[in-house]
Amino acid sequence: MDIFADQLLVFVMLINFVVLGSSRMTMAIRAVAVQGVVLGLLPGIIHHFSWHLVAITVGIILAKGVIIPWLLFRAMDRIQIKREVEPFIGYVSTLIIGAVTTALAFVFAAKLPLAPEHQGLLFVPASIATMMTGFLTLTTRRKAISQVIGYLILENGIFIFGLLLTTAMPVMVEAGALLDLLVGIFVMGIVINHISNEFSSIDTSRLTALKE
Repeated sequence: MDIFADQLLVFVMLINFVVLGSSRMTMAIRAVAVQGVVLGLLPGIIHHFSWHLVAITVGIILAKGVIIPWLLFRAMDRIQIKREVEPFIGYVSTLIIGAVTTALAFVFAAKLPLAPEHQGLLFVPASIATMMTGFLTLTTRRKAISQVIGYLILENGIFIFGLLLTTAMPVMVEAGALLDLLVGIFVMGIVINHISNEFSSIDTSRLTALKE
């Protein structure tokens, strides 16, 4: 099971590079949706079967892999934005930074005092690499939808790290974190809608030019 979980985590990190290197928002949203489905499968792999676990897994897959991507596609269609044309940092440079931070995530994780049962697993480096990918997407993209995608990836990284604590963390805490994610996405959707209505653009860099 640990080997299969590590393979899924490698796939999650590869999806990070798809998002960093893609200018098409459709591709980025689909990549995040696939990443959400993969992460939804992980709890069922690392824990013993129970109907309670099945319910949590289905809820995570629906939220991360279906509902949130659908909301993003709907917002994208409404504002008619298909590509991130002029990011703050180019795609090649972003990919290079992403590769460096992923390598550093492995170096940093190897130096952490992890529990013996967590030694050698990819959960910690995959978590750090995914959080850094989310942070990069948030800070290097201009469009609000791209920044929402970065927020989703950042949350996915936190979710991966949380999987190491599921034996000590009540399931209701995980459900609460998922609810926070949904609320955050709805709030971001409202913000995107207002930005689009007021300024006919969702380029957040233009907000720095606001004056009374």
